[in-house]
Amino acid sequence: MKAVIQRVERAEVAVGGETSGAIGKGLLVFLGVARGDGEAEADALLDKIVNLRIFEDDGGKMNLSLLDAGGDLLVISQFTLLADCRKGRRPSFIEAGEPERARRLYDHFVAAAKRRAGRVATGVFQAMMKVTLTNDGPVTIILESERKGETP
Repeated sequence: MKAVIQRVERAEVAVGGETSGAIGKGLLVFLGVARGDGEAEADALLDKIVNLRIFEDDGGKMNLSLLDAGGDLLVISQFTLLADCRKGRRPSFIEAGEPERARRLYDHFVAAAKRRAGRVATGVFQAMMKVTLTNDGPVTIILESERKGETP
């Protein structure tokens, strides 16, 4: 799994002109599921995200996690994070997880997030989405899970 996380003041995702998810201060997570990923990777990545100390404490130092800061989480599926652009000019998505399997792992990630974090909002899996955000910092971090789990 691969995630791009952004610390935000606010973020919103719309599908077909209708808002499907919106948050205040927290993290916007773009989540890509790779071939071979399983629940172990999803759980480990979620644990890293909610405990990553990237929110400022009273001294202005990045010392607080999402859980410490009481922030929101907006999770958006994005298979294009698995693009391989090393050859040619057209991205290859061969490493992206098969859609139904990816949906199950995305849903697993979101359900686990709802058990661990405060407010969790989402986009719509496989939909064309419009995302607006106010990045706080800016702080943008790319995370990848280690391969531990199931085989495709």
